[in-house]
Amino acid sequence: MAATGEVATEEELGGALMHTSVSGLGEQLAEDDRQALGLARQVVARTSWSNRAPSQVVRVQAAINLVASELQCEPLNVPLYPAEDLLGLVPDDLRQPLDMNEVIARLVDGSDFLPFKALYGAATLCVQTSIDGHAVGIISNNGPIDVAGANKATHFIQLMCQLGHPIIYLQNTTGYMVGKDSEQAGMIKHGSKMIQAVTNATVPQITIQCGASFGAGNYGMCGRGYAPRFLFSWPSAKTAVMGGEQAARTMQIVTEAALARKGLAPDAAQSKAQFDKIVAMFEAQADVFYTSGLVLDDGVIDPRDTRGRAEPVPGDVRRGGCAAAQAHAVWRRKNVEASTNGFKKGDKKMQYSHEHLEIQKTLKRFIDAEINPHVDEWEAAEIFPCARGF
Repeated sequence: MAATGEVATEEELGGALMHTSVSGLGEQLAEDDRQALGLARQVVARTSWSNRAPSQVVRVQAAINLVASELQCEPLNVPLYPAEDLLGLVPDDLRQPLDMNEVIARLVDGSDFLPFKALYGAATLCVQTSIDGHAVGIISNNGPIDVAGANKATHFIQLMCQLGHPIIYLQNTTGYMVGKDSEQAGMIKHGSKMIQAVTNATVPQITIQCGASFGAGNYGMCGRGYAPRFLFSWPSAKTAVMGGEQAARTMQIVTEAALARKGLAPDAAQSKAQFDKIVAMFEAQADVFYTSGLVLDDGVIDPRDTRGRAEPVPGDVRRGGCAAAQAHAVWRRKNVEASTNGFKKGDKKMQYSHEHLEIQKTLKRFIDAEINPHVDEWEAAEIFPCARGF
């Protein structure tokens, strides 16, 4: 019985499972004291606190790997699973589930990583690990980013900034969660906190687009508009405002609702043709080679080369320490200012990054091709009044 008279168990009020899976106040859940001490040791080890200078740590790791090579043993910092597996992990259909833990295990040292709040916002993965002996944080997705996932990512980004560890984003999300429950829980508020954390991060960030990168999820996972130090794409990546079928279904719902208000029945053949056309257009423009051609990334890479692409950034930070991270933050802000296009409206200056301009162009092409040619026809039939539609 709670103080308010509410009937509740101890676990429901303040149990370990509740705080690590519901409230998010706990990071790790242990079965007993022995496991808790082991987890505490792992957490401290992942801070990379050491009395040795960073250069000494690197030399020690290099010496260990040299001895391992002479003994014909695998170096300690090599993933346990082969990089070749990355070629078959991402499904052709992005609607099929993909466990990004499997991808992480093929990129990091010894395939060893420490999950952060694994039970809270489980679709958003945050892990502490190392690449080539250098500590990094990795954020990835096993689905849409929900309220809990956004809060967890925000906390994790701030933690990495405190530790001075670079952040690697492995994008695989259809965006932020939508729906009644999500909106009532404050998805916009919590999503904006995550995006603010990405924007204000004081450590270098690198982004790899592995699967879907849709909508605001692209921004929250440090898309091009947030100036990651590098942004690479896998051939399986797709970047768009939303999926092709979702866009086509939205237009279909709007059109059918307008017809229903006028007592008209939609033409099934015409509706399907329009649906297929929109899907084809979105799929073509979401293709990785189309977006890469618009310079929305720094190149399409072989998934097997991902670890090699990610290795230099942690090394630079480790050698330069937090001062280098701070210097990068200053450089990034100046770089964004130099690369944006702006215009003055009154006393305010509005700025758009290259990515924002490309999204504007994509939406304009869609409106010019799919809406403007039919406006007069819809108006004449009184099925799409401009005053109501816009």
